[in-house]
Amino acid sequence: MSECRVKCALISVSDKTGVVEFAKGLVALGVKIVSTGGTYKALADGGIPAVYISDVTHFPEILDGRVKTLHPAVHAGILARRKDPRHKEALQREGIAPIDLVAVNLYPFQEVARIRLQRGSHSQECWDELIENIDIGGPAMVRYAAKNHEDVLVLVHPEDYGFVLHRLRNGGDCTESERVQLALRAFQHTAEYDACIYSTLASVSSVAPEKETAFPKRLLPKTQRLSTLRYGENPGQLAALYQDLTCAPSFTDALQVQGKELSYNNWLDADSAFKIVQEFDGEQPAAAIVKHTNPCGVALGETIEGAFEKAYSADPVSAFGGIVAVNRPVTQELAEALQGVFWEVILAPSYSEEAKKILSAKSNLRLLEIPKAAWPVVPSLEWRGIQGGFLVQERDLQSAPPGTWTTVTARHPTQTELEDLAFAWQVVKQVKSNAIVLAKGRTTVGIGAGQMNRVGAAKIALEQAGEKARGAVLASDAFFPFADTVRWAAERGITAVVQPGGSLRDQESTDAADAFGVAMLHTGVRHFKH
Repeated sequence: MSECRVKCALISVSDKTGVVEFAKGLVALGVKIVSTGGTYKALADGGIPAVYISDVTHFPEILDGRVKTLHPAVHAGILARRKDPRHKEALQREGIAPIDLVAVNLYPFQEVARIRLQRGSHSQECWDELIENIDIGGPAMVRYAAKNHEDVLVLVHPEDYGFVLHRLRNGGDCTESERVQLALRAFQHTAEYDACIYSTLASVSSVAPEKETAFPKRLLPKTQRLSTLRYGENPGQLAALYQDLTCAPSFTDALQVQGKELSYNNWLDADSAFKIVQEFDGEQPAAAIVKHTNPCGVALGETIEGAFEKAYSADPVSAFGGIVAVNRPVTQELAEALQGVFWEVILAPSYSEEAKKILSAKSNLRLLEIPKAAWPVVPSLEWRGIQGGFLVQERDLQSAPPGTWTTVTARHPTQTELEDLAFAWQVVKQVKSNAIVLAKGRTTVGIGAGQMNRVGAAKIALEQAGEKARGAVLASDAFFPFADTVRWAAERGITAVVQPGGSLRDQESTDAADAFGVAMLHTGVRHFKH
């Protein structure tokens, strides 16, 4: 066995997973261990001989531990280049021992931030706790070691301990390329850490934000990979699921109760379904069925079972193999109703034990439980990749409730029509443009999505609705450029329409509505969803 190149290791970790076993392995190779605070205690409790950091610096930890490794005896020991005779001479002159391995991970700012954000806390206490969990000495040591990776091994993840020990036992050192890889992981670690600090403090600060705060010149999202996926939208495309750690809690915090791994398309469709029922959080029981990111049936009901039955009856053909989302717990009765159809994913706030037992008969069926704290709709950023970059925008949180609408026709809507228009307006917001939604009894009866022209979307919705269109209402995500859509809908029995308005030809659409006795309202708000 080759002699171990590492003679001295500095270990100071917040995440102490595997650290005692790692240190035992180093000591067995004759490595001297230097440690700090809680890590030193953990090693001592594990029977590991270690040198306390103050015995190296000859300076005590002060300011409640804020200053302990910020000392030339530590930093010079890490940064000194072993092949430079001037560096070697300087170390000898100052009595500083070289440090050959640095195992450091940082104060748990990320975990503290997530807990605080889940509580929705913006108090001074929250701010103070976040500030105290900003590591200073740790990132400095990590960066020093990564910069000097030719001479110093740097480890920031416990999962690397075993690999490095194996290399030291069998050859005495890591290869040049392995040292570079460890250094890159270290720089990535500190970059993510700083990004998380910036984004979290910016979100909770009481200081009035500058104009560009939401979209700074350099946007550094704080994410972590939750899982790699079998493939992307199609076989042959690699894919992974990442979580935005600045948006907590969120849909990605869902607990999978049962079923096989979710695919890329499952996650997309499930997110679309969740956003629909999320619109009705705190209102009546709501159910949505989604295929290819668009709803094929959405309904409100007096009970969650009734809402599902109405949503399913809206388009049972398209519903097959879809995603079901409900905004109430899944009961035994709902589980029995769900059992007779093939579904990819069901998502809900929770499931009764009886419901779980019934749905477990289909072992591949994925059940997602969305935590209560993730249901309220909150401001967030939406990312979309383009070649060579990203587009970033705020989530569409515009509501334009019925009380702000303007009736532009001679006839005003009835109370029943107004309720259906309000429901259709909330649903059309989540349908791909160009989008038309027909509703009756707060149930969708026809949906036209993603068409190149608005009359095409209306024709699809009306053809799907058939006779159900008579007495139904229509919502459009954007204005009508011509009157043809209004005439087409009125001829098939639509009695009321809601749309943003704002077209140069608005009056032509209004005149067409008046000619058929259709009530039309303008919201002043557009809901394009590309």
